[in-house]
Amino acid sequence: MKMKTLLSTVAVIVAISCFGQRPKALEKIEAAKIALITERLELTPQQAEKFWPIYREYGVERKEVRRDFNQARKNFDPNTATEEENKKMLEMATQVKERQLKLEREYSDRILKVITTRQLNNLRKAENDFKEMLLRRIRSEQLNKQRKQRNDGRLNNRRN
Repeated sequence: MKMKTLLSTVAVIVAISCFGQRPKALEKIEAAKIALITERLELTPQQAEKFWPIYREYGVERKEVRRDFNQARKNFDPNTATEEENKKMLEMATQVKERQLKLEREYSDRILKVITTRQLNNLRKAENDFKEMLLRRIRSEQLNKQRKQRNDGRLNNRRN
């Protein structure tokens, strides 16, 4: 394993292990994501300088699209919705997917002015790998927390 890969992996693990400590944890997770992506894409300093502002802007745009849809979905219950309301929600979901695709195309074009197609393909893989590592860690921490609660409950029952 290359030293850079080892350092990136360690950074990801450290950041993910801090997940339960909210604000600072999110900063650490973001830093680990940046380290992982930078390493996986093998970004030069010149590329990184141009890449990260575009990538961050893309992230903000993606969050806005998701937030808009989640806001609309918040008060929607498919079990009690009318046929018309269900149709409207389906149309909105399609529009969100179209907006996401449009964003991806737009930002891919902008990013390709800074990095190669190989690097862009590696970006998609690195993002997915990071999400999987994060989800695995969250699930693991949830299981550990549940085990601890069960064990604490057993201990309290023995004392009583």
